[in-house]
Amino acid sequence: MIEHILKYFPSLSDTQKEQFRLMTELYPQWNEKINVISRKDIANVEVNHILHSLAIAKFINFKPGSRVLDFGSGGGLPGLPLAVMFPEVHFHLIDRIGKKMKVAREISEALGLKNVTVQHGDAGECHDKFDFVVSRAVMSQTDLVKLAKRNISTSQRNGLPNGVITLKGGDIQAEIFPLRTKTEVVDIKNYFKEDFFDTKKIVYTIA
Repeated sequence: MIEHILKYFPSLSDTQKEQFRLMTELYPQWNEKINVISRKDIANVEVNHILHSLAIAKFINFKPGSRVLDFGSGGGLPGLPLAVMFPEVHFHLIDRIGKKMKVAREISEALGLKNVTVQHGDAGECHDKFDFVVSRAVMSQTDLVKLAKRNISTSQRNGLPNGVITLKGGDIQAEIFPLRTKTEVVDIKNYFKEDFFDTKKIVYTIA
């Protein structure tokens, strides 16, 4: 069941509903073989991982034709849920851990996603340009912005200037202090009411 996703995204197509339903089944199955989500948390995959990833879709409505890099994607989060939500946007997933990228690739193929590419490698091995870089608790915002800057396109096509959008938790004030003049922080509890999101944030930095 995907009742939490449907509560916040009621106008999904039948294809998207089926893709999200299948995603909630595939992650636990793959997690038995390759640990991409904490074993203690896999029962909460819909809210704590898929819906959490979709907070970015509440923050920005990517325009068709946009290109998004999911940096340190692990098993495909937040990239794969966003790719389902935005079928006309291209998502490139990269991570240095090959077995996690295998999970992302297998789930993407099982969902029939044509707008996803997967790369096993380090950030320095990705030379393409993107409108946005997204990430989920991979490294500090300052470090990520430094790394991602060369992958951010100068061509603008979205309502927000191109940049870095991350999902964070806890106290991030010290982390974002060097970037404070070009960073916006949004509480995810503004979008989603489940207790899990009480301390979760979206951090957006213009690159």
